[in-house]
Order: sequence, then structure tokens, then C-alpha cells
Amino acid sequence: MTITFYKYQGTGNDFVMIDNRQQFFNKNDTKYIAFLCDRRFGIGADGLILLEEHDSLDFKMVYFNADGNESSMCGNGGRCITAFAKYLGIIANSATFEAIDGLHEATISNDIVSLKMQDVLTVENHKSHVFLDTGSPHHVQLETQLEALDVKTKGRAIRYGSPYNESGSNVNFVCKNSNHNFSVRTYERGVEDETLSCGTGVTAVALAMHTLGETKSNTIELQTEGGLLKVSFEKADKGYKNIWLVGAATQVFKGEIS
Repeated sequence: MTITFYKYQGTGNDFVMIDNRQQFFNKNDTKYIAFLCDRRFGIGADGLILLEEHDSLDFKMVYFNADGNESSMCGNGGRCITAFAKYLGIIANSATFEAIDGLHEATISNDIVSLKMQDVLTVENHKSHVFLDTGSPHHVQLETQLEALDVKTKGRAIRYGSPYNESGSNVNFVCKNSNHNFSVRTYERGVEDETLSCGTGVTAVALAMHTLGETKSNTIELQTEGGLLKVSFEKADKGYKNIWLVGAATQVFKGEIS
């Protein structure tokens, strides 16, 4: 069987995208999904995303990590599937879709996609880090510099360490550049390595920095290894609401694989 796929990227966070509205793709074949995401033997990606029909919304997003397992929400993936839906003619300039963490809204103008994230009710402020769930769990900690940081080794130790253990957490290392601009490097569980960008990660960083008082702005720029993202939000009685993740999402190429 030959599968038509599309490769999308959002600030270097890249995905194999498949139109699965006809439900032909075997979502239980974790080995095959991992093969498609393999950068040496397959197509190569941080994850695989299926676009599927939805009874009442524009579409449904099904996301798998590079290890082949279905995963929690992917912010950059949500932005990329919105661009994919526009390419397929499913939407014009706005979308409402379902992901694993619930309903999302999105708008698209040229290559810039704005994705509304779920409200965050709880932000845990620990002595050495902040922990919060922005659709995926994220550990956030400040560093004095990021350039020489061994993100894979340090991130992996935290990801599997207490209190996260087997379930694990994504890990974000942050350096403050100004009152509204921060640099971020992220270790992603499921990829088990540093990725060039993480949408739920930069969202977590923006809220964590506001919680810590490192910024008073409600619109924050996040400089990732793959490019610039913006996060805006409103402070709520509990946590944060009206959270938007904004950045470019583009199609890289289209192909077929057996």
C-alpha cells in the first residue's frame, strides 16, 4: 500500500501529516508510525499527525510521538494541521477542531497560525522549577545561559526523575533576554531528545515566567532553536485563560511511501 503524506514544520518542529478522512491508516501499528518518523530509515519527523473527519467540527487531530505512541496535545502540531486543513480546502481562514485535550480554535493568515490553547488552572511553583500542564506536562526552569547546555542529558535526567518517573514530563530550560522575551530549549518526551521548538512548551514557559514575576507582560516572545513564537494570555482568578500560541506553520514537501 502506498501512502501519500505531507511534511509540515512549525519553527523547526516537524510532522508527517496524513489525510485520514477515509480511515485507511492503522493507528495501532506503533512500529510503522515510528518507522515513518525515523530520520534515517523513514521520512523523518518529531511526530505524525492524522487529520480525520469530525461530526460537528471542521476536523479531528490525532497526534503520535516519534516513538509511535499516541500522545498528549502538541501545540505546533495543532498549528500545522490548521495549515494542512486550509491546503486541503476544509477551512478558509479559521477552524474549530478536536484534539486529545479537547476543542481548539485557530485562525490562519498567510503562514501565521494562531492557536487557542486550553485554560491552565494550576501552576505549581517549586523551589527549583515550575510545573504546569498546557495540554502536555511541562517542567520549566531558569538557566543563566543556554548555548553550552547539554539539553539531552540534563533533560532526560529530569524527565525520568522524581516526581515524574515513568509517565515523564517535557523539560524546558529558559534564559531571560528582556522583560517580554525569553530563549527556550526543550527536551520532549516521546521524541526523547531536544526538539527545535515545542508549542505547549513555550506556552508553559510564558505562563511560568509570568507566575514567577519575571515578566508583567501578557504577550511574550519565545525564541526557540527553530524560530520565534508568541504567546498571549489573560490572568484568571485561578490560573490563566484566553491563551493563544502564534507563529509560522508551513508545508515543506509532499511525497509517497510504501
